[in-house]
Amino acid sequence: MQERIYTNYRLLLPTEEILGTIATYNGIITDIQPGIVSRGQDGEGNYLLPGLIELHTDNLEKCFSPRPGVRWNLDAAAVNHDRDLISSGITTVCDAISIGDVTPKEDFLRLHHYASMIDAVVKGQAAGRFSTNHLLHLRCELGYEHLYDIVEPYSQHSLLALISLMDHTPGQRQFVDTEKYKQYYIEKHGVPKSKMEEFISMRLESQRQHAEENRQALVKMSQEKAISLASHDDATINHIRQAIAEGVILAEFPTTIDAAKEAHNNGLQVLMGAPNIVLGGSHSGNVSAMELVKLDLVDIISSDYVPRSLLQSVFIVSQQANKPLHEAIKLVTLNSAKAINLDSEIGSLEVGKKADFITVHNDGVVPRILEVFKEGKRVA
Repeated sequence: MQERIYTNYRLLLPTEEILGTIATYNGIITDIQPGIVSRGQDGEGNYLLPGLIELHTDNLEKCFSPRPGVRWNLDAAAVNHDRDLISSGITTVCDAISIGDVTPKEDFLRLHHYASMIDAVVKGQAAGRFSTNHLLHLRCELGYEHLYDIVEPYSQHSLLALISLMDHTPGQRQFVDTEKYKQYYIEKHGVPKSKMEEFISMRLESQRQHAEENRQALVKMSQEKAISLASHDDATINHIRQAIAEGVILAEFPTTIDAAKEAHNNGLQVLMGAPNIVLGGSHSGNVSAMELVKLDLVDIISSDYVPRSLLQSVFIVSQQANKPLHEAIKLVTLNSAKAINLDSEIGSLEVGKKADFITVHNDGVVPRILEVFKEGKRVA
């Protein structure tokens, strides 16, 4: 592969933004300089920034089941998911595969299709069908009886980057408001209203019987096998203190200011959702992500269920929180790379790192991706 030069771009470097030139060779960044040169691709003053890194998206589920009861061909769904990501500027993703979230429906997606979804990701990655680099994030619902037996065989998988400890039992964490819980499961998962009280009782009993045992087993396994561990929907200081004691490094979607502050002040990286930022608040009625950003309590942003929200959220953060764009971009690049121990390879525009980057035009309304490069090759 020959040397490639990109000049007259606004480069978002780790410590500053410059109008300058970047050179790559064999998929690696070889030089970064201020100023414009007479050869190479002319960026006409547009942005050039690191490829985005996504730690928590269930977009694969949406591609596999675009409507309730509909099941797409999984290999095709995985490719469609990949195209959603790469066209959104996401060059590395941890595909969030949920295990154990149970509803009364017999063919519930998360209970019966996790293995085939993982297999589709692994096969697609090995076959070179993807443009984005795919890793695995196992979202573990602690109240599910067979959780540990399912997760343990994946504990040494080469693509496993992250495990998160989830507890979506009604009346706490994400769903302190039980009415919000009912609305969510009726509308998203099709639980009949007539069965909702029975469903809630079942979930409470499952948590009572299995959550603590599963949590202890997964924490022990993660420590023994050096797997990055995340907590989920922490609502209280005690939730965070438990997570710290367990070796958690990432607090996903804390639901209160107190939880976010306790996590951030004790060295946990705090992850919040881009849709929360773009929409101006939480759909579950929890703390506003922008409020936490303005308090400097957010380290990472995730697109969650809308891949295209990731880049948009960064420009909103820069504008509303008065953060320089080169600082705001770390929320979706370098900080994410650090959480999964890949910051020596990706996450910032630096000599020696992979040439994963995107070019962006911002008209002041919505930032628009022009090109996406993966290891120096244009892929979108």
